[in-house]
Amino acid sequence: MFGLEGKVAVVTGGARGIGKGICEVLAEQGAQVAILDILEQDGKQTAVELSAKNGKSSFYKCNVCSKAEVDACVAQIIKDFGKIDILVNDAGFDKIELFLKLDPSWWDKIIDLNYKHFIYTNHAILPHMVERKSGRIINIGSDAGRGGSTGEADYSGAKGAVIAFTKTIAREFARFQITSNCVCPGPTVTPMTIAQKDEEFANKINKAVEGAIPLRRLGQPRDIANAVAFFASEEAGYITGQVLSVSGGLTMF
Repeated sequence: MFGLEGKVAVVTGGARGIGKGICEVLAEQGAQVAILDILEQDGKQTAVELSAKNGKSSFYKCNVCSKAEVDACVAQIIKDFGKIDILVNDAGFDKIELFLKLDPSWWDKIIDLNYKHFIYTNHAILPHMVERKSGRIINIGSDAGRGGSTGEADYSGAKGAVIAFTKTIAREFARFQITSNCVCPGPTVTPMTIAQKDEEFANKINKAVEGAIPLRRLGQPRDIANAVAFFASEEAGYITGQVLSVSGGLTMF
């Protein structure tokens, strides 16, 4: 589909869910993948599976909400792989609850993981890409950040910030031949959404949304991953600052 032979990709949140799907598709297209995640067992297993398909992939245990840890991991990845061509920011988390019922203790957690970690990884990797005058950045946003979403006020706000951040990076770094684009998943089957079936309000919202999807199914991680692989490819070299919804037609704006 998209030849990524010889490319090195960094994927945050790559241990499972959408992130793992992204790692798998990038590896299938020839990329070597560095997985950043806090889930050590899942992350190591994913790296083993990818290496069996495509030579070299590695797991780096990293709390991406810590700038110091991100900086250290990026330095080690450049040392191990020699370069970074592609950055995919996927790590994220959501708690579905009406705004006035959500415990304020969640606010910083949601914002740190769903927005600030994107700043940390971009800040760590962009100097390397600038020096090489080449790079692909793909940030995983959400349709919640494009149109809002009941029960996801803080998450929607963080993902809206990701979209604006993606466009600003695209403007600032285009002169270095670095592209920055955003993929916005709609409802997708992940370990997180499966766990939400035990939460009455979240399950009610998810079922209502699923029934409104024109293609009549929830997304799968590979649906998102295929869009990421396109933005990472040479074929997308003249596309930057764009937002692509992968939602089965749930949003059409």
